[in-house]
Amino acid sequence: MDKKNDIIAAKQSNTFLDLFFALSFFAKTDRSARIIQKSLLLKGTYLRRYRSLAVVSLFASAVLPAVAQTPRTKPVTDAQVAAITRDAILIDTHNDVTSKTVTGYNIATPNKGGQTDLARMKGFLGAEFFAVFVGAEYVNGNHAANRTLQMIDTTRTDIIAAHPNDFVFATTADEIVAAHNGHKIAALMGIEGGHAIEDSLRLLRDYYALGVRYMTLTHFNTNNWADAQGDFEDTKVKHHDGLTPFGKDVVREMNRLGMMVDISHTADKTFYDALEVSTAPIIASHSSCRAVSDHTRNMTDDMIRALAAKGGTMQINFDCAYLSQRYSDASKPLMAELRPRYMEAMKIEDPAARSAAIEKLQEESTAKLPPATLADVVAQIDHAVKVGGIDHVGIGTDFDGVGCVPVELSSYDKFPALTRALLEKGYSAADIKKIYGGNILRVMRAVEQRARELKSTPAIETAIGK
Repeated sequence: MDKKNDIIAAKQSNTFLDLFFALSFFAKTDRSARIIQKSLLLKGTYLRRYRSLAVVSLFASAVLPAVAQTPRTKPVTDAQVAAITRDAILIDTHNDVTSKTVTGYNIATPNKGGQTDLARMKGFLGAEFFAVFVGAEYVNGNHAANRTLQMIDTTRTDIIAAHPNDFVFATTADEIVAAHNGHKIAALMGIEGGHAIEDSLRLLRDYYALGVRYMTLTHFNTNNWADAQGDFEDTKVKHHDGLTPFGKDVVREMNRLGMMVDISHTADKTFYDALEVSTAPIIASHSSCRAVSDHTRNMTDDMIRALAAKGGTMQINFDCAYLSQRYSDASKPLMAELRPRYMEAMKIEDPAARSAAIEKLQEESTAKLPPATLADVVAQIDHAVKVGGIDHVGIGTDFDGVGCVPVELSSYDKFPALTRALLEKGYSAADIKKIYGGNILRVMRAVEQRARELKSTPAIETAIGK
């Protein structure tokens, strides 16, 4: 029981420390600061034919200015919203409920402290990329691979196999469509944190064989081959100026396998390096727009345009700090005020008491902050569309990995409200279907096609020290 409480307390402590870190950029000097990586409050040889197609097909959306949406003058009907809910394949590219199922949570029961449970998924969600999240603490003692396998197993065993009438294992775009046609939720996996491969391309291939279809190159922590956004100002961390030669080979091997390259959490230079090296479109699985909320986890307009120009897509994150400048600004003085109390709470030896103290601080902070709203989500989507084009925006909620989401979009059953808001903004049903799933399906198919083209290419065997 103490072990389980320790896990719960560690997960809760992620909430505060990453919020302090991401908003105030304080140095992580003690062990408790270093090991807490996952935020519950905050929480990214070119082929001529590929490049030619990219230039032709993406010119209108990525180069020409985007046409502003014209707000509707006629009321949106319930029938219009219901039709999109029925027909669109809503694909969420990042969900952290696996950090709960791995400790025993049954996804078929109410998730009172989070956003994800089966009852609120059914009838609304078409496909879920479950996060294979590996905290930076697992680097110590080379436990990252062990944790990765546990997270893969909780997805395959505790979610898919435990609920076969509701979920179906999927690894391709066509399998997502088939699941939707069969009225089931397609379950996929994406690794969060490139340290999961323990600097081994062999492990990368093993994870692909087990069903992983994207990997976020870093989490908040810089690894041995890629710089992260989360510690770019920490002078104690060895940085690489983006991707190392081995890191570039990681991207190349992901292309060869057919695994999407995800740049959420990476440093900006890492993003540009990955974009240059990859011969398939890349994604930002859960990032929003820096021009709307200036958190460094978000993407600049230049990054959005560059991503779109190579056929990729950015998936809007529903974390309040990433959505709303108002929330982010209000958080900074509050976190400075609460940090001493948080550090004292971390010293409590009893796991249950420590967990309760951290939860109390979390509730206090939440009560004092102005939450993001449905309108903030619409503003993020609208900005991304205007900058990158309608073909390059999607949804990556980060549900159950963040502590604050808009009340109006607190789970999948609330998406009809977003559908209505987008229709009122002037988006067509076809536009919304692209945002909800069509765009990421296109990227998946492009990545799958690139892998077929590289099928005869030998596996890359580079060692990190070479």
